[in-house]
Amino acid sequence: MTSTTLHQPECILDLRATLGEGPVWIAGEKSLYFVDILEAKIHRFTPSSRDHQTWSAPDRVAFLLPVADGTFLAGMPDGLRRFDPRTGGFSDHTIVEAEKPRNRLNDGCVDPQGHVWFGTMDDGEENPSGSIYRIVHDESGLHITHHDEGYTVSNGPAVSPCGKVLYVCDSPEQTIYAFDIKEDGDLENERIFARLDDGYPDGIVTDSEGTVWCGTWGGGRVARFKPDGTELPPIPMPVTNVTKVAFGGDDLKTVFVTTARKGLEAETLKKEPQAGSLFAFRTDVSGVPQQVFRLNG
Repeated sequence: MTSTTLHQPECILDLRATLGEGPVWIAGEKSLYFVDILEAKIHRFTPSSRDHQTWSAPDRVAFLLPVADGTFLAGMPDGLRRFDPRTGGFSDHTIVEAEKPRNRLNDGCVDPQGHVWFGTMDDGEENPSGSIYRIVHDESGLHITHHDEGYTVSNGPAVSPCGKVLYVCDSPEQTIYAFDIKEDGDLENERIFARLDDGYPDGIVTDSEGTVWCGTWGGGRVARFKPDGTELPPIPMPVTNVTKVAFGGDDLKTVFVTTARKGLEAETLKKEPQAGSLFAFRTDVSGVPQQVFRLNG
């Protein structure tokens, strides 16, 4: 990053992805991983060296979440696989929602306890057939539990730094919901956390103060909300489709932003030639260190 001005986005990788999504900062590599869902590509970008590596996946990858053994849990259209960046290979296919062939996995996160939360959606973005799931791995293997349903396009999810609140978006409804997470992982006290009037809530993360940062599809900004739902001033972006942010850098105060070209008219793309690229800016509050999916935990 060359800019030191707070909240001033700059394009750091002129990638022009069709549907850039799912950024995660891997501190040990000082690199950002993210995906282009529609192009079935996985990207790794190292800001210090500008090194950019790309892998082709066997199908669309909606999210990548780091696992304790150095691999990633990859959300594929019909289930979960393990991706190993050291070999570029995929393995351990676990089917999710076999009874709903129109659905696909969409977004996910790792909570402070090392468990994964992810959602599904109707691939045609028409029916409220999506659900929210939790994954725990113990000595007997992988356990996937169902926790909520009725989402047309589930997005997020994100967990508060204390690990006690889950945030989930239903993007077409322009709504972010909040749940309390019980000790056993069940959800309770569903409530509306925030609504967007302009654009649609996409990926969300929380920072070290519990503020919720939300990419806005069609909204051209990163929206921000205090833990009580009060909206803070947004961060304007130079492109319309803002998908998700990740905090990175040595101090976790660099905000990386993925974006998308999908659905933009030719006239809009002329005005936003870098739509789909990777952006970054500095902020004054640190993010939360990226958690890893805990095996046998």
